[in-house]
Amino acid sequence: MSVEILINVAPGETRAALVEEGVVQELCIERRSRRGLVSNVYQGRVARVLPGMQAAFIDIGLERTAFLHAADIASPPPDETVAGLTPLGAPPVEDVRRLLSPGEDILVQVIKDPIGTKGARLTTYITLPARYLVYLPRGDGIGVSARIEDEAERQRLKDAVAKLGGPAADGGYILRTAAQGVPVESLREDMEYLRKLWHRVRVRAREASPGTLVHEDLPLPLRILRDELSRGVVRVLVDSEAEHARMIAFAAEFMPATAARIELHCGPRPIFELHGIEEEIAKALERHVQLKSGGHLVIDQREAMTTIDVNTGGYVGHRNLEETTFRTNLEAAASIGRQLRLRNLGGIIIIDFIDMHDESHRRQVLAALEHSLAADRAQAHIVSLSPLGLVEMTRKRTRESLEHLLCEPCRACEGRGFVKTPQTVCNEIFREILRQGPHPCSRELLILAHADVVERLLEAEAATLGELKSQLAVPIRLQVEGLYGVDQFDIVKA
Repeated sequence: MSVEILINVAPGETRAALVEEGVVQELCIERRSRRGLVSNVYQGRVARVLPGMQAAFIDIGLERTAFLHAADIASPPPDETVAGLTPLGAPPVEDVRRLLSPGEDILVQVIKDPIGTKGARLTTYITLPARYLVYLPRGDGIGVSARIEDEAERQRLKDAVAKLGGPAADGGYILRTAAQGVPVESLREDMEYLRKLWHRVRVRAREASPGTLVHEDLPLPLRILRDELSRGVVRVLVDSEAEHARMIAFAAEFMPATAARIELHCGPRPIFELHGIEEEIAKALERHVQLKSGGHLVIDQREAMTTIDVNTGGYVGHRNLEETTFRTNLEAAASIGRQLRLRNLGGIIIIDFIDMHDESHRRQVLAALEHSLAADRAQAHIVSLSPLGLVEMTRKRTRESLEHLLCEPCRACEGRGFVKTPQTVCNEIFREILRQGPHPCSRELLILAHADVVERLLEAEAATLGELKSQLAVPIRLQVEGLYGVDQFDIVKA
């Protein structure tokens, strides 16, 4: 499979697109004023301990306090000099109050960015990634990425790391997919780099005041090189000379064999426009996703969950209803996996496939959905297809979705997705006028409302408005307010 990474660098924003066989699969956006926090290490201070939630809120210097669950906390070893550094795999503690107390300083790492009204999610289990290894400073053991399937290679890598670490290895390691086939010397270099990095983090943590960033992850372009080049990427194309030079220098130091794949885009057309990425971003913000057959998906993202509805649309099939339904669901299953990655949708996801009666068809559709998610690095769990054709699944969410990052709730409907009709607002105005009743000192009533509402009051509701004038014996004047939404109005007694 041909895989390319396209990187667009603008003054306030950097965007990276993962393109497989000419089709955009993933999109990452990093803004200078709003960089992602995942993997950042902070010296925090416990603000509140909530025994009823088995959690604590930690002040790490952000707008909102961050959330630390008891499952992500472990007791520090007696000889530890930096608060919050704990061994992985420690037994769970029932009472969070035994672990933390308000005002205590603690070293934490962000595992989930702030999303919506929720603060960042934290852990005390620090992990530091490099090119081939992930270092667990207070962990133990050696793990190997599940994507390395060859048992002989898995054992070779584990033996190599165990030998390099020695009999009293300090911390644990996870071998990344990129480690497959690499020489032992490359693993040694990674281990030395990670140990030096951890030493620097410890020193900074001792000197840092609460709410201080102790260690920041790499910027997006360098992070892309570190994490993605092992996935068969044939070319990385970047449109900034300065960023290209920095990426070449990074590759030359940490991954010399890959430097030749990093190219500079010098064409007159913007890189995302030339490769159709801008159009794909615009489509990814729409509710409807067209399928090649004529069917379509309807994707609705809400705070509690995301729902995906599958419809045959203009596809009428050729044989019978069951076959038409099956073909539409198969195509939808393949498309859904891509849409989840492209839009970065996470949390609870409900997929409403079209009802199928043939059990083999149901199994094939579920298998197609699992296959479409196989290349997704975000962990997903799928529950079997229900008799109603519903699939319940979860996808790990570590950063904001594309919609939440690029958009904000509509100011007219405040994110509800609908507004009241002018007729409904007119009736609310009438009820409010009657509720307030006549006022002896009022010379007139002034109604401030949207142009559509005022137009309806002057035309379709003119008779009702006239009855109110007679009943209250007070003149009623209408005024259009251009900044008001359709369902906003004010009644002023002048």
